[in-house]
This record gives sequence, C-alpha cells and structure tokens, in this order.
Amino acid sequence: MKFILDNIFLIGIALISGGALLFPMLQRRGAKVSQFQATQYMNQGKTLVLDVRNAEEFAAGHLPNAKNIPLADLNNRIKEIEKSKNTVVITVCAQGVRSSNAAALLSKAGFTQVFSLEGGTESWKTQGMPIVK
Repeated sequence: MKFILDNIFLIGIALISGGALLFPMLQRRGAKVSQFQATQYMNQGKTLVLDVRNAEEFAAGHLPNAKNIPLADLNNRIKEIEKSKNTVVITVCAQGVRSSNAAALLSKAGFTQVFSLEGGTESWKTQGMPIVK
C-alpha cells in the first residue's frame, strides 16, 4: 500500500498511456477486410466497391469497378446503392479512415455486409494490386 501511495503519479501515467494505446482498438468503426480478402470478394462477384474519396482522388486511380460517392455526399446519395443492401460492400479511401466512417454509416442504414479496406488505396498499391485511371 505504501508503494502505491509513494508512486501514485507514476502509476497514473502508466494507466493513462495504456488507455491511450487501447483507445484505437476500442474505437472500432466496422469490420475491416485485407487486400487478399477484398480480392476474393471481388472475384466472387456481386460485390460493390465504394470509393469514398473526392472526385480528383478517384480520377487519379481507383480499384477496378469501383463506384465513387464522396463521404461528404454519401448520406444524400445512399439511394444510389440501395440495391446492394444484401450484398458485400467494400468501402475504400486513401488510407482507411474515411472508409471506416462510411462503413459505419452504411451499417446504420441497414447494409448487412459492409467492410472497410485496410490501409486503403495506398496499401492496395503497395501490394501491387491493379489500379484503374
């Protein structure tokens, strides 16, 4: 007990830093899919690849057969992809942050199989996967 009282400041710092390390894992915004898993889904067919980057980023290079709806417009344009509610939807962005938000939004809207591509298009390119311009 004396040890705890004498080192309360150090114990507090250790608990706070441990919590900071766990925070990103606790803030999970939907299921992730690796490049390999995404390729498998895409090859099976009936998969919607939804790129949520802006039009300029999309034009610079995107995954094959991807549909572009920027994240800022997704709420207003969700009716465009309603027919994919019961199929696999893979959301994509540059690094995986915006696509995680899009996956959460689609899940709330009733889409049943929504995944976010881990690492986004940057990771996709790094793995040597095809990009369409």
